[in-house]
Amino acid sequence: MFGGATIRYTGPQNTEALYNSLFGRIMLRQTAITSKQHATIVEVLSEGEIEGWATASKEGRTKGTTAYDNAAKKDTFFNRTPILQSVANSASPASNHYNFQNVEFTPRFGTANQTHINSVPKVETEYGVGVDVTTSAPVTRSITNSDVDGVRVTILVPQLANFDNDDGNINGEEFTLKIEIIENNGTVHSAITDRVIGKVTSPYNRDYQIDFKGTLNFPVSVRVTRTSSDSDNAKVINAFKWSSYTEIIDEKRTYPNTAYAAFRYDSEEFPQAPARSYRIRGVKVKIPSNATVDLQTGRLTFSGSWNGIFKTNKEWTTCPAWILYDILSSTRFGLGDHISESQLSKYDFYSCSVYNNEEVDDGSGNGTKEARYSCNVLIQGKVDPYRIVNDICSSMRANAYWNQGSLSLVQDKPTDSSFLFTLANVADGGFSYTGSSIKARHSVVDSSFLNLETQEKDYIQISDATAVSKYGVITKKLVNFGCTSRGAAARAARWLLYTEQNETNVCTFNTTIDSGVICRPGAVISIADPVVSGARRGGRVSTATTTQITVDDSSSQTDLDATNNPKLSVILTNGTVETRDVSSISGSVITVSSAFSSAPASNSLWILENDTIETTKWRVLSVTEADDSTYAITALSYNSGKYAYVEDGSTLPTVNISNLNVILNPPSNLQANEVIFEQSGQALVKIVVSWSPVQGATEYQLQYKKDNGNYETISTRVPEIELVGTSAGAFEFRLFTINAALVPSSTPSTLTLNAVGKTAVPANVSNLSYEPISKNSARLRWDQSTELDVKLAGKVEIRHSSKTDGTGTWSNSTSLIPAKSGASSEAVVPLVEGEILIKFIDDGGRASASATSVLVDLPDPLSALAVLTQREDQLSPTPFSGAKTNVFHDTANSCITLSGEQFDSVADVDSIVNFDLIGDIQGTGTYNFANQLDLGAVYSLDLKRHFLTEGYLPNDQFDSITDVDARADWDGAVNSVDAKLYVRTTQTDPASSPTWSPWQIFANGTFKMRGAEFKTVLTSGDTDENIRVKELGFSATMQRRQEQSVGAVSTGAGVKAITFAKPFFVGVSGLGGANAYLPSIGLQVNNLASGDYIDGPTVTRTGFSFTVKNSSNAAVDRSFSWSATGYGLSP
Repeated sequence: MFGGATIRYTGPQNTEALYNSLFGRIMLRQTAITSKQHATIVEVLSEGEIEGWATASKEGRTKGTTAYDNAAKKDTFFNRTPILQSVANSASPASNHYNFQNVEFTPRFGTANQTHINSVPKVETEYGVGVDVTTSAPVTRSITNSDVDGVRVTILVPQLANFDNDDGNINGEEFTLKIEIIENNGTVHSAITDRVIGKVTSPYNRDYQIDFKGTLNFPVSVRVTRTSSDSDNAKVINAFKWSSYTEIIDEKRTYPNTAYAAFRYDSEEFPQAPARSYRIRGVKVKIPSNATVDLQTGRLTFSGSWNGIFKTNKEWTTCPAWILYDILSSTRFGLGDHISESQLSKYDFYSCSVYNNEEVDDGSGNGTKEARYSCNVLIQGKVDPYRIVNDICSSMRANAYWNQGSLSLVQDKPTDSSFLFTLANVADGGFSYTGSSIKARHSVVDSSFLNLETQEKDYIQISDATAVSKYGVITKKLVNFGCTSRGAAARAARWLLYTEQNETNVCTFNTTIDSGVICRPGAVISIADPVVSGARRGGRVSTATTTQITVDDSSSQTDLDATNNPKLSVILTNGTVETRDVSSISGSVITVSSAFSSAPASNSLWILENDTIETTKWRVLSVTEADDSTYAITALSYNSGKYAYVEDGSTLPTVNISNLNVILNPPSNLQANEVIFEQSGQALVKIVVSWSPVQGATEYQLQYKKDNGNYETISTRVPEIELVGTSAGAFEFRLFTINAALVPSSTPSTLTLNAVGKTAVPANVSNLSYEPISKNSARLRWDQSTELDVKLAGKVEIRHSSKTDGTGTWSNSTSLIPAKSGASSEAVVPLVEGEILIKFIDDGGRASASATSVLVDLPDPLSALAVLTQREDQLSPTPFSGAKTNVFHDTANSCITLSGEQFDSVADVDSIVNFDLIGDIQGTGTYNFANQLDLGAVYSLDLKRHFLTEGYLPNDQFDSITDVDARADWDGAVNSVDAKLYVRTTQTDPASSPTWSPWQIFANGTFKMRGAEFKTVLTSGDTDENIRVKELGFSATMQRRQEQSVGAVSTGAGVKAITFAKPFFVGVSGLGGANAYLPSIGLQVNNLASGDYIDGPTVTRTGFSFTVKNSSNAAVDRSFSWSATGYGLSP
């Protein structure tokens, strides 16, 4: 139980009825003569530690004293009647102030080290006695078990009557007795002294219970003595006997951290267990170190600022903020096993607590005050955590939400605007508004509260006379959680009526990520919506000082009004909003009368308002991350004057938010342009008429005519109209602005246009490239035509000229392949030498003004030899060791990838794991291969690329996902990245000052060259997407060829040298090694004599030599033929 509340039990639920009495005290009414039985109820009240009983706390009574227990009886009710009347003196109550006699009470407050309550039996053992007790013969019995905590003595009175009278009546009689406890050491304790008086004609039993308090010297004796004289008259019958005694061993459970109480009452007054209820001040909770509890009300007061430290000892309070904090953090009965205190935004709780405990009028009419919000509630049984958190939050008009790893609170209270929204930081959809249904609005509220006097739920009825006159009586029953105040119930009812009648609009919009990540639920925001206000008075800051702000637009699109007390609001670099009076406006420069605390950053937000147009205020209900890196915000209309209106009836202020009834100027910047577009697969012409939008315009009216015909009228809400299917001719236009009252501008804007239709020739082909793809074919690529009359029904014509000197023309060339579709951007053509020319042809047969061409010089086709396989990802010792621009080697993923570009925006450098991916991803980056390719001379070389890439989202970390359930795509589709491999070649020494060819896209092909360089270019069209190049390289091969002699050749009598027609490739350093690929020489020597042999041959790239020798090692002349098989063809 938290705060102050009433605990009620309606029957003998889980109670334990026991016979009981206290040591040394008689627990019977003195004149009773019926048989007496007593019941003991041990009842759990709450988790502990609790403050205790309300009246005792208010009176400042000390726990454990009789005065405290008496005061607690004022808050303990049997059958809804207090045991002790409220007017009684707790220190010494009069007997007539007890509503119930002989009720004993023992409390425990739920401390961790509390003691057990005596006289709650666990084991009882009864022993019979059956001996008469006379004045001269007391009766004694011994108890040897030292574990015994008490004894119950039962006497039997067979008959109690006096027959000694003259009228024949039977009168009552009496006797007295005492019971003593005698220790083993002889110490005697007087336990019971009693006088039994009355009349009884049948056997009557009476019990006396004695608690053994303190330490006794066992064994002990119990002695029952008759202290009145025995009767010596046969008509006077008052004898009694000791019937039995019962040894009692108490239940000694302490129930730590559980508040409970034990009651012993006379069963004569309650034949059945009474319904019990208790007015309790509940669980003590943590409160700030600068807080003090008012023990009369539970309200907190605060001294100075809070340092974030709590008091050492918990204290009782009715503040719902700290009650909620305790439930969230408690590991015994709350959510502490799931939420640590470090995850609770304690300063949010403190802010709510300060507002909760401010005093407001309690509505009694006598000028007294009470805390704005309090919570007095009994929570019994298991409750859904979400429900209980929301219920407690509802008692202080707050909401709890999860924010960056902690639970935060936001409260509906007077709040300054913390963020600005204009169309400059809102997605294309702008602001959307919805209102509540009239049927959902109530005019009368019955608001509940627990009446602590009657212990019943009570209601106060509040009505809105204006709403009743509009809608009739529509009643809402409002249940207020933890409310025990009539005034608080009334304020809650007025709040509901105000909300339903005035806060009827909800605004939704999508905003940019920089605004969305800052905005939080519960924040108050300012919106400058030109659709509502009729004027643009907000946008982005271009440049700024602390006194002068240059805004993004000073044209007619923006209404920079320097009259009617203008005020300028900006967002500073620390994220706060500041507002200053405006002293002057010149063009786009706004000067304020007093300096801002710091200069706003460029591109931050600004809003201008004055007495005629003010911003609308809204309280944020929710912020949700969307799939397109925007944030969806839902907000409820907000009026800062409502708090005073609800609490003291103050008049609501009037807010001026629009000038939509002003007659507007005609639009400016009226333009008309012809555009070719697609419709049903055909290219048609339309005229697009556009203009600059006018602030406050709800509609535009365009009138036009062609070739002096009649005007036609079109209305639109957007600043653009399309006239579809137009043809050549003279057009005249006039355009009016329509305001919210549907009144047009007094004059129109006018324009004339001479339309030409589809008569222009197509543009020339651009970015034509050529790439061999096999021994017999090549691929042409070009930029696709952007003109619809080419793309839809036109074509791309490709011709060929055999000239290789660049003098080929359209007229001296012939078609190389059939014309391609006008929408195509590539074609496969035969592998031919010469000049290939290309033009666009539109659907009217009009061709590009000039042909675009490419010269083709084919290398000789050869058989293949693997010369080199180069892999940048496998370089040793360092992969990808080439030059890098805007890329870096990601060693963790064994790849190269694009770098980030905004290191200066990082707040905490120490937290960075990978510096290269900080900020937005670069749009392009280049990696140059580590080594050049040098063949040593010019050869024909086949090149084939090796290229493996993958796109990815570098900043898509799982922990950054705010709302897992709202995420639609877990596959991480990446669509805006690419990588291309380029090559350039030279026919001179690449190590000196070579002349390089232009870079060209490289896939596969045959190149005539000595040297080559390679690079790859990585691109990204989205700053959140990146690409990895995981494998990168190429393979180089040379064709096999053969040279041979023609006919027989004479060796001569010496060394015979043969020079090849074309040198072979024999390898160089880095490509197999020098002379690694010498050609294979085949010799066929004729007419060899016995003993002749061949010395050699010695082979080089340019030829070979050998000698034919006889058996005497002398050179001889012989005829021979030869062949040489090797690789590469050098010019």
